[in-house]
Amino acid sequence: MYIARSKWPSKDGKKIYQSIWLRESYREKGKIKTRNVANLKNCSVEEIAAIELALKHKDNLSFLQSTADIEIQQGPSIGALWVVHALAKKIGVLKALGYDKHGKRAAWQVLARLLDQGSRLSAARLARELPVVEVLGLEHGLDEDDLYENLGWLAERQQTIEDRLFQRSHDDNQRTGLFLYDVTSSYLEGDHNELADWGYNRDRKRGKKQIVIGLLCDHEGRPLSTEVFEGNTSDLQTFSSQLNKVASRFGCHHVTFVGDRGMIKSGQIGELGVAGFNYVTAIGKPQIRSLIKKGVFQLGLFDENLCEVAHDGVRYILRRNPIRAAEMATQRQDKLEVLRKLVARQNCYLAEHSRADEHTAWRKVSEKREQLKIGAFVKVTARDRIITLDVDEEYVRELSDLDGCYALKTDVPIRVASTEMIHARYKDLALVERAFRTMKTGFLQIRPVYVRKAAHTRAHVLVVMLAYLLTRELEAAWSGINITVREGLDHLKRLSAVKVGKANGLEVCRIPSPDRLSAELLGALDIRLSSVLPRAKLAVGTRKSIARKA
Repeated sequence: MYIARSKWPSKDGKKIYQSIWLRESYREKGKIKTRNVANLKNCSVEEIAAIELALKHKDNLSFLQSTADIEIQQGPSIGALWVVHALAKKIGVLKALGYDKHGKRAAWQVLARLLDQGSRLSAARLARELPVVEVLGLEHGLDEDDLYENLGWLAERQQTIEDRLFQRSHDDNQRTGLFLYDVTSSYLEGDHNELADWGYNRDRKRGKKQIVIGLLCDHEGRPLSTEVFEGNTSDLQTFSSQLNKVASRFGCHHVTFVGDRGMIKSGQIGELGVAGFNYVTAIGKPQIRSLIKKGVFQLGLFDENLCEVAHDGVRYILRRNPIRAAEMATQRQDKLEVLRKLVARQNCYLAEHSRADEHTAWRKVSEKREQLKIGAFVKVTARDRIITLDVDEEYVRELSDLDGCYALKTDVPIRVASTEMIHARYKDLALVERAFRTMKTGFLQIRPVYVRKAAHTRAHVLVVMLAYLLTRELEAAWSGINITVREGLDHLKRLSAVKVGKANGLEVCRIPSPDRLSAELLGALDIRLSSVLPRAKLAVGTRKSIARKA
């Protein structure tokens, strides 16, 4: 007698059906036949596990002498951990990290970042709750000090890990093409980090030191390498090391770098030329005006449709986005209206309060003008206790001429890439920006940065990058289910093992069949759950201070 399970999809493929039968095998005229004894579909998971346990040990009377002695308890959460571990193995993250003690610790840091963002201390605490010993083969007694030590190991091995991942995802025929590169900054809550410094803060957090993070991706937006710089490092200073990575470490050739206008300028274009690489970038409004004055191209060429102009071996791709042009015009008028309303309020206040200070009112309006960033064409004056605005309409018309206009610049030959292709590849920089959003403020949360040492900081960002690799795969697989990665993992966390045993200590930890949504999430990833989880007791300590090791 045994329990038989079968699953089959619905005709539209949107549902998974399941049957659970208690069956018996018997012989009839020398042939083995089966018959259904009972339909267990409506039984609970615990009841089915108990029946399976009883059938498994039906000959062991010492274990099953009385059903009253059987105990059924909820075991540890297994669904989400099993999925992210299987996925990390599938896409090569585990192999890149290695299967020794340090590699397994690093793998846990990556998986913990997906399951529950936080510090090394929180990762150690999470290891007490989940079966990481059984699933990852992690050693008993892991604590936060071990994970801080592992950050140092990760920092030393970063190049090897990134190279292994690149080699796995890019064969010899894929060592050409486009690479996307961009930088961002991440502010710090304290000032004890060795890389912390004052710089251009993209997060607009005043009074906060920061670190600068560079991210190199392939043309699909898959992260290849990350690098952390001191907080006062300019975007341009981060570029040379990316060339060395692509040329020396990755062994690439016929490469095109795609970067925004703040990343690839004349100096970087020169470096790319020396390396034999090409570039795709954009130019700013002042450069566009300068080229129009020189007659390289005309304002009339900016249209909703792409237009290309070649000059001195450089291709310029021109376009005007009509939607963006309308937005910019509306924003400019809205800002002027805000300033005019403030002037009206200040003039009313000056008229009603004879002792009010005229200069104070002028200063308030001037500060608002600078805040709105319209000081280039608006002048604020105060005379005879009246504040007035002087708008340079001619300058406004000059600005509006280029509303929604942008120009790309590249040296990629037209026989290699068409106008449309160059434009599309530059738009792919949005993939890097999306990666930054996910890594910084979205699901994975680089900050708060709970480390101080430079090596630990770089390793922390590497862990987040590797976790983002898994996030991309989950997003792609679950896009058809209309569920976010966070929602999917939260649902899988509900899938817990079931401990079935007796008071005498004999115990087995079963993994129940997943519910409909869990089965759908697993199926989209082509991942199967095991039926049994070996029991192992975890003893994870948290005895030492974070500050001492951070």
